[in-house]
Amino acid sequence: MKLRQDRWQGRWTAPRQKLAAVGLSASIGWMAILMTLAPSWAQSGGRARGGSFSQPSQPAPPSRSAPSGGSGGGGYSAPYDYSVPRNRDYSPGSYRRPTVIVAPPQSYPIDPYGGYGSSYGTSSGGDGLFLILVLVGGMILMPIAMSYMRQMGGRSGSPGSASEQANDIVTVTQLQVALLAQARYIQDSLTQLSAQANLESQAGLNQLLQETVLALLRSPENWSHAKVNSQTVRSRAQASQLFEQLSIQERSKLTSETLVNIDGQVRRQAVKVSAEADPASYIVVTLLVGTADDKPLIKPDSLHSAEELTAILKRLGSITPSYLMIYELIWTPQDATDSLSREQLLTHYPDLIQIA
Repeated sequence: MKLRQDRWQGRWTAPRQKLAAVGLSASIGWMAILMTLAPSWAQSGGRARGGSFSQPSQPAPPSRSAPSGGSGGGGYSAPYDYSVPRNRDYSPGSYRRPTVIVAPPQSYPIDPYGGYGSSYGTSSGGDGLFLILVLVGGMILMPIAMSYMRQMGGRSGSPGSASEQANDIVTVTQLQVALLAQARYIQDSLTQLSAQANLESQAGLNQLLQETVLALLRSPENWSHAKVNSQTVRSRAQASQLFEQLSIQERSKLTSETLVNIDGQVRRQAVKVSAEADPASYIVVTLLVGTADDKPLIKPDSLHSAEELTAILKRLGSITPSYLMIYELIWTPQDATDSLSREQLLTHYPDLIQIA
């Protein structure tokens, strides 16, 4: 009986050992495949950024000096000069020059000849109380009125108006364009532009945006996919948060940033690409733009064709330096030896729409 049990256990032990060996071999095989594929998914990226959403400094108001007294044709000089009237025998110390132009108080001596003092003395108390009420009311209502006018001006500011540029309403626009890998010169062009751009000045930042738009407009035959989103927010803090979220989202898709220019500070990094990597199929260019516009630059669901993409690119290229607040350019792959396969495009950029 015991011999039969040993034979029964022996019959099942051998298959179990074989299954365990097969499972172990399969696990090792999958790990080897994943390790082989990992280098092929490495993505290099280029990045250039300048500007901010901070409020521009306001110019200091011109100082106003007190006007000098005039000598012409009678009357009083500005400010009013309550000096001793001519041809009257009054001592110089009985009058003083007030520092604020208001109705003279009741403490002024009454002119026995029916002059200036008698004309003010009968109503100076009521006028003084009324003036105090006006000043207090103005101090209370003026900030409220200015805040209301600023908000109304922000909502109703026409394009190009000073109120539209000065308020806190900001528009953030994101445009992504995928090009076929035949447009390798796009990589070289963006690399050169980003490395040499003067991002510390508003003019240099605007020039980088225009040159990026021109590089894309010159390659319509290589456009394959695209996506656009333009959103207006009510504060600069919200705009900054939205901009950073979009930037981090795109940067997280990169394995390494091999070229970076942030406000004129340039750094480079080498990337290792596997020789077994898939052949390059696509190049993705992302434009993040923050402007002082009070309305979205692009209407929702307005990108389905090459003609519409052309119009959107021209709209971004027409942004003036006074309206451009911040701009960030991200493209991948940046390194000429790197690749972006179709599988990677569909995995990392599922929202891109194929251009008809």
